[in-house]
Amino acid sequence: MTQLNELSQQNGTRRIVAGTAELRGVVVDIVSRAERTLSILTPNLEPEIYEHEEFLVALKRFVLAKTFARVRVLITEPERTIKNGNQLVEMGQRLSSYIEMRNLTSKLRPESRAYCIADTDSVLYRADYATNEGMVAQQAPEIAKLYLTEFEEIWQAS
Repeated sequence: MTQLNELSQQNGTRRIVAGTAELRGVVVDIVSRAERTLSILTPNLEPEIYEHEEFLVALKRFVLAKTFARVRVLITEPERTIKNGNQLVEMGQRLSSYIEMRNLTSKLRPESRAYCIADTDSVLYRADYATNEGMVAQQAPEIAKLYLTEFEEIWQAS
């Protein structure tokens, strides 16, 4: 956490967010700011965030408007997603050239974290996905790269 504190002293904006509506709004904003890549780590494609119409519209706009758009999603509890179905999964199947999803085995699952990263610039990080609280950092490449590095390691191992 010291590394994160040191990074938070550098440029960019950071703030705490709380509540489902605010979390969803931040995710939609992050998607809207993305130029090339979105990297999402989520337990079960949280329907209250990732199945909401506002998010799905922003995501579709991103992948269809950006020439080299790429969305990668790591799902830490896939059994819940499969059982309940999800519109994001359906979109991923239709737009498979842009959206790739991977289910993580229990061996690769990072504790209870969840995040959404745009490019190497913005991130919404939640230390515990069971809560509706998190930290958003925009125009903060040092922080985004910190979580993107973890994401890349898990992605490569999956």
